[in-house]
Amino acid sequence: MRSVPRTLIAAVLAVVIGASASGQAPTADWDMAAKIREEGLQRSQVMDIVGYMTDVLGGRLSLSEDMKRAQLWAKDKMEKLGLENVVIEPFMDYGAAWDNEYFSLHMLEPDYLPLVGFPIAYTSGTKGKVVAPAVIAADIQTKKDLERYRGKLKGLVVLGTPPFTLDMAALTQGVSRLTPDDLRLMEEAVLPRPQRTPTVPPPPNPDLVKAEERMAFFKAEGAVAVLQCESGMLGAVRGFSRPGANEDKWSREKTLATLPIIAVIPEHYNRMYRVLKRGIPVKVEVEVRNRVGDKIEKASNVLGEIPGTDLADQVVMLGAHYDSWHEASGASDTAAGCAVALEAARILKAIGAKPRRTIRVAFWAGEEQGLHGSREYVNAHFGNPKDPKIGVKPDYEKFSVYFNQDYGAGQFRGIYLQGNEHVRRLFAAWMEPFKDFGFTALSIQSVGSTDHVSFDAAGLPGFQFIQDRIGGTAGHTNLDFYDTLRAEDLMKNAVIEAFFAYQAAMADQRIPRKQLNPL
Repeated sequence: MRSVPRTLIAAVLAVVIGASASGQAPTADWDMAAKIREEGLQRSQVMDIVGYMTDVLGGRLSLSEDMKRAQLWAKDKMEKLGLENVVIEPFMDYGAAWDNEYFSLHMLEPDYLPLVGFPIAYTSGTKGKVVAPAVIAADIQTKKDLERYRGKLKGLVVLGTPPFTLDMAALTQGVSRLTPDDLRLMEEAVLPRPQRTPTVPPPPNPDLVKAEERMAFFKAEGAVAVLQCESGMLGAVRGFSRPGANEDKWSREKTLATLPIIAVIPEHYNRMYRVLKRGIPVKVEVEVRNRVGDKIEKASNVLGEIPGTDLADQVVMLGAHYDSWHEASGASDTAAGCAVALEAARILKAIGAKPRRTIRVAFWAGEEQGLHGSREYVNAHFGNPKDPKIGVKPDYEKFSVYFNQDYGAGQFRGIYLQGNEHVRRLFAAWMEPFKDFGFTALSIQSVGSTDHVSFDAAGLPGFQFIQDRIGGTAGHTNLDFYDTLRAEDLMKNAVIEAFFAYQAAMADQRIPRKQLNPL
């Protein structure tokens, strides 16, 4: 075997070393990871931040007075933590503000029971305290069905939905940690989840009664309130907004014209339903006071920055939606995500990080009604090459990446690549310092229904972390409070998010983009 000249060996080593030094092989800054871990795990403020959001500020329905108060606090908190260019930025005409000011509901007969429920958003209040018999009208499907109740609802409280079967398994589920097999299945996926193919809806059936038509019928017939149940969890109220609210843009006039609609926990709702089915009268006392704005207002996002250095005109973003439904304080959905993003920024400021790119924290509004805040922000600041009406804005090429937390408050276990194979090796390298957290999974799968989609839809890199799910509680219910959060999970999430934001901000190149698919 011929010997290899030393000069050739030296030349090969020089090429290898040079390739590594030039950044061709993705690496993690382990020294920075150590600083971030120390600050984020030993001196964390994430639970103090999320605690104020949830315990003091409470629910944050978009455009409500409660949301405006919460946004002023967020702006002040960002500034106190040292973020710069902090703004409350309007993004669209959103309709009239709605806030619930007072609510009381009781069954008086045949037995006394304080009922647990909550008025759903964009409904009217009662005219003071109302005591009225209850009646079942839960089987209305067609216009013919309406006739059975015509002339029979005046002065009554209507039970408008069938009883809901309880899911008892949710009571004992606790924290549902993703198992190694769960993560392996995600990692072994070879294709993103298929995008929903637009389907042509069937022609409308003129005989079917829409939800808003049913409510209009109850109103016209003189009912005083509607009770409903759409939750299968013990003790959980699940309610959103009145039928048609999104379509009429949360109109003041339509809101005031509707009946009070109240979502009730299943065990209380089902009890009344069963008593009525026995032919025994049920009497209810209800009072609802709501405040409805008298004009159309703009909804807003809250944003703050850690300015960059030599690449300051380029941006890395992290955030979550700040808005929530109003029946609880929106802890897991998702004050937790906003607190993690803000804590990540605090960590970077505390350790004196000097990112090359600007790191921007975003608290979105309007997510719960359709990703409005993040989508309008992307359209206004970066544009969308797939929409000729919007086009591409000058900052489109200066955007690097957006990282999002939603899907509850569970610990990060990996990241969905959103169909972007170009980031696999990069993210794998950045995950290395946190494998002891169980943060190991890279899945090519795409996920939707939260704010990273607004970026992805415009051809910009936007990513959602893979998270453990906290069982037995849920966003969109009255159970979504601070007590459901786990400090260790949020501390780890903030550390990971801070590191990913820092690495993206320091990289020589922006985060690679996947091929832009036409509409």
